[in-house]
Amino acid sequence: MGIDLATGILWFTAFLFSTTVHEAMHALVAWKGGDPTAYHGGQVSLSAIPHIRREPIGMLLVPLLTSFTQGWAMGWASAPYDPVWAERHPKRAALMAAAGPAGNFLIAIVAFILIKIGLLAGWFVAPNHVNFSHLIAFASGGDGAVPMGLSILLMFNVIAGTFNLLPLPPLDGSAVITLFLPDDLAAGLRNLERNGTFSMIGLIVAWRFFPVMVDPLFVLVLKLVHPSASYQ
Repeated sequence: MGIDLATGILWFTAFLFSTTVHEAMHALVAWKGGDPTAYHGGQVSLSAIPHIRREPIGMLLVPLLTSFTQGWAMGWASAPYDPVWAERHPKRAALMAAAGPAGNFLIAIVAFILIKIGLLAGWFVAPNHVNFSHLIAFASGGDGAVPMGLSILLMFNVIAGTFNLLPLPPLDGSAVITLFLPDDLAAGLRNLERNGTFSMIGLIVAWRFFPVMVDPLFVLVLKLVHPSASYQ
C-alpha cells in the first residue's frame, strides 16, 4: 500500500468516526433535553450508518474524494431536531449545538494523551518534518498507521471543533453563542439563523475566514505535542 493511499484511508476513517461522534453527541444531548427527533432516527449511535443514510454525499462521496485527491478530508453531516422544541427551550438547543464540537475536542484530547504517552514511553519521536498527518513517528523508524492515525485524529478534530464553533450560521457556534447573550439579542440571532440566505452568507464568510486560523492552530498543537522541538 502506497503512502498516499494509506493517508487517504486514514483521513477518511478519521472523518467518518469523528463526524459520527459529532452528530451522535448532538442527538444524545437533544434526546436528554427532551427532543427525541434524532433518537427516533437512530442517530444516538456510534454507528456511521444512520448518519450516512441521512447525508450520503456529505458523509461518503465528498470525504472520499477529498481524502484520496487532496490528502485530507472534508464533508458534512446533520442531526434532525424539532424547531418548536428549540424555540421553547433555547438554552437546551444551544447545549445541543455545543455537544457536537465537544465531541470533536474529546477525541482530540484522547489522541493527544495517547501521543504524549507514546512520546514519554519512547515509542514515538518528533519527526524531522511535520504536517497534519505526521506529528509523530515511530522511534524505530518509519511513519506507520498508528502514529499517522493519531496525528490525523488530533488535527482533524481540533480543526473541525474550532471551525464549528465560529459564531456564524449555520455553524454550531451561532447557537452556542446565544448562551452568553441577553435574551433579546439571542432571539434576534435565532431569527437570523432561520433565514437561508443569511446562513449561506455565514457559511461563505466562515470558509473564507477559517484558513487564516489553520496555521496558528497547527503551530499551537505542534507546540503542545513537542514543546522543546523547533520547526521552520
